[in-house]
Amino acid sequence: MLINKEEILNAISEMSVKEIMELVSMIEKKFDITSNVLAHNPQDSIESKKEEKVSFNVKLTTIGSNKVSIIKIIRSTTGLGLKESKDLVESAPAIIKENITKENADNLYKMLIDAGATAEII
Repeated sequence: MLINKEEILNAISEMSVKEIMELVSMIEKKFDITSNVLAHNPQDSIESKKEEKVSFNVKLTTIGSNKVSIIKIIRSTTGLGLKESKDLVESAPAIIKENITKENADNLYKMLIDAGATAEII
């Protein structure tokens, strides 16, 4: 005789908490699953998703052949003086800007690449 879902729910509703826990354990063993699958909580899914990164760093990896252009880009985007910008460029690989938005990181990255440098967003 086949039992429908409604009958199963009615039977479970008459069980004690201990009996329900034993049933859950038996279901886990029978179907090789965990109670996390049985009691899927949408909030758990949200929390378990990788957090979206909101702050980025731009790293100058190599300066390329156009050092003067790279120094100008560094000066204009960081507000550093000429000597500090030159020192930063010459110390590559180095972090140029930290904790900036994705849009700002993309813009700085593009300027550096267009000027012949190699860079990365981390």
